[in-house]
Amino acid sequence: MTQIVIGLIDTQPWVKSALEGLLGPEFEVLAARGAIGSEPAFSKADIFLVGNTSDDPRPAMELVGRLSEMRPRPSVFLLAWTSSERIAIAALKSGVADYFPAPVELREVAAAVQHRAAAGRLSGAAKLQPGGRPIIGGSPAMESVRGYLLRVAQRDCNALVLGETGTGKDLIAEAIHANSRRRHKPFVSINCAAIPDTLLESELFGHERGAFTGAHAAAEGKIWQAHNGTIFFDEIGEMTPYAQAKMLTVIEGKQIQRLGGKANLPVDIRIIAATNQDLPKLVAEQRFRRDLYFRLNVAQIKLPALRDRRDDIAPLLEYYVKVFNDQTGARVEGFTGEALERLTQYEWPGNVRELKNVVESIFVDPPRARIDVCHLVCSGAGVTNSDGTSERELLLEALQATQWNKSRAAGKLHWSRMKVYRKMAKYEIADREEMEPAVLCDVPPVHGQA
Repeated sequence: MTQIVIGLIDTQPWVKSALEGLLGPEFEVLAARGAIGSEPAFSKADIFLVGNTSDDPRPAMELVGRLSEMRPRPSVFLLAWTSSERIAIAALKSGVADYFPAPVELREVAAAVQHRAAAGRLSGAAKLQPGGRPIIGGSPAMESVRGYLLRVAQRDCNALVLGETGTGKDLIAEAIHANSRRRHKPFVSINCAAIPDTLLESELFGHERGAFTGAHAAAEGKIWQAHNGTIFFDEIGEMTPYAQAKMLTVIEGKQIQRLGGKANLPVDIRIIAATNQDLPKLVAEQRFRRDLYFRLNVAQIKLPALRDRRDDIAPLLEYYVKVFNDQTGARVEGFTGEALERLTQYEWPGNVRELKNVVESIFVDPPRARIDVCHLVCSGAGVTNSDGTSERELLLEALQATQWNKSRAAGKLHWSRMKVYRKMAKYEIADREEMEPAVLCDVPPVHGQA
């Protein structure tokens, strides 16, 4: 039996022997003796346990960040021998897989390690490799998806990916392909809602020269382009009855005929379909073919909504901050605790896609340090103050609190002075001496003041 390797980075020498006794022979515990880079065996570790004995979480968080850059990415557990709210917030933001506050119970740590191993991600078989984009999140819901995804990928069967809009169904399809025997062959994606019936056969099956007016040369269809690989039908619930019948013919016959052609071309493809619709309901309403549904629904992966895996919100936010820092050259350091709490409590009806858009909108005019609550309001992304405070009201509050000093108001809002002037012009806010007394009286009180 292949042992699961645990990398232990803790200053307390007794922890290693205690964990070995609790975990048993299926696990090998390696304790760091020097710098992480000088431990070659650590590259084999499936899980890292990082101990923190300081009130300052920064050294431990820096270590967590370095471990998270390893590929394939290991699971990282934080053992906080000294606990505080500051350490808990830092652990949440760092994206650790699990956090154990003081007093740390090693039995609980060992149980969590064993559970992570049993989930399938660390079972000694091949680990899940991402497609072009990583799958972010270590919540139990996503760990379950990862474990089943790997088993689905290793079977060459059709698969159906279900989930609300914005949950990342295309990402899962890419990951299935990347972990299958077809991973070195093409991955072709088709949006079913974007192909009208009039173009369907040409788009899917291709055409011969002269097949129709304007067909000056032969063209391969999407299905032939995916030969020996994977074809992904996104929004399969939008596929018309005519298109459904054509697809069923391909699945059953495993061959295609180009428009205007005579020869049947055998094709070897794996089909992954995705939808945010209730396909059984569509079948009952005779809007989706029952036989096609059965042929697609061999393996079903249901993605959780982001509101059902809130532990993944902080790692997703930090990931997209890094993405947009790299794209724009900005140096945003992350989120304040208040902003992170607000985002974690938000319902995210648009799921991960909405979260990405929120972060991207902030980078249109990024802050100089950390993203605060005011930036969420000002991004216009729909994540506002719980009391409904508007951007105009925030600006007026800041001006009132600083006696209408533009520089101090800018600092309070984490804006530049020019942004304050632009926003004052946008909302038609005049300088204090130009405002009518009645207008000044209408300015809402600063929070915390009578």
